[in-house]
This record gives sequence, structure tokens and C-alpha cells, in this order.
Amino acid sequence: MVTNLLVSGYRSFELGIFKEDDPKIAVIKKCLKEEIRLYIEEGVKWILTTGQFGVEQWTMEVVDELKQEYPDIKQGLIFPFLEFGSNWNEQNQGKLAKLKTLADFVESVSHQPYKDPSQLKNHQSFLLEHTQAALLVYDTESEGKTKWLYKAILAKQESSDYECRLIDFDQLQNTAMEE
Repeated sequence: MVTNLLVSGYRSFELGIFKEDDPKIAVIKKCLKEEIRLYIEEGVKWILTTGQFGVEQWTMEVVDELKQEYPDIKQGLIFPFLEFGSNWNEQNQGKLAKLKTLADFVESVSHQPYKDPSQLKNHQSFLLEHTQAALLVYDTESEGKTKWLYKAILAKQESSDYECRLIDFDQLQNTAMEE
């Protein structure tokens, strides 16, 4: 049974989203809400993200809304390293601080500031070891940074029962047409 769900996907810039009021965000959030609701109804207790802007930020906002219906759902913000986001501009650091207030649990896999790419690989491994499924806003025909996580999930699926659902561009387009 899936109790811990990892949610990730494109960064906002990969989707050409540069403003908070971009209509594409509402479409993405609607898809996320529908899928996450299904997972919650199937038994998910924890939603985990890593604090990246774009899909993960919107996921945290969606889960916060879903807590009205499902008050027992929890969300964790798991950073790859200590001081994650400290080199971001002031506005983005403010957004990250707000995301931290939405989380029920905030922690870093590495308790040191960024030093090398091994921390990112360890972070990815940690997330896949501590979840039973992933929900990705990702289209295999349009690669972005999420391709590395998707490839790691495919590798994990070769040796274990790990579920992965994709919200692809067709699903987003169909949702946009419904609106």
C-alpha cells in the first residue's frame, strides 16, 4: 500500500511560467489536486516534495487546500542539503519561507551546505527509499530536470514495486479545454 507519495515535475521556467497569475498554474493545480485526492483516498498519509519552484511549490499549495477535506494528510519538505535556497534572490527566499510554513515536516538529507553533486544523488535515493509511489508532472517527449528523477524511478521499478503516475501535456491540455 502507498502511504508516502513523492510529487515532483517541471520547474516553472521550464514551462514558460514567470508570473504568479499565469493561467497555466490553475490547470496544473487542478490536475495535481485530482491525482493527489485519488492517492489520499487510496491511503496516502504523507506527500513529499523537495522545495523546487514550479510543480513542487504548487503541490504544497494544493495539499494545503486538501487539508480542509483531509485534515490528517501531512506534507514533508525534504531538501537535498543544508541552507537549500540560501543563494536565491530575496523574493524566492520569501516564497521558500512560506512553503516551509505549509509543511508538517522540514528536513535536509545532508546536514552540510552544498559541496558536490553526490548530495543530490543521495537526496534522490533517500526520497525513493522513503516513498512507495511518485506523481510527476512530466512528459517523456519534453525533457527537463525531472528526467533524472524519472530515470531513477524506472531503474527502481526494475527491482521493486514502485508506482509512478505521470501528468503529461495531453492531460494538461485536456484539463485546460474543460476549463
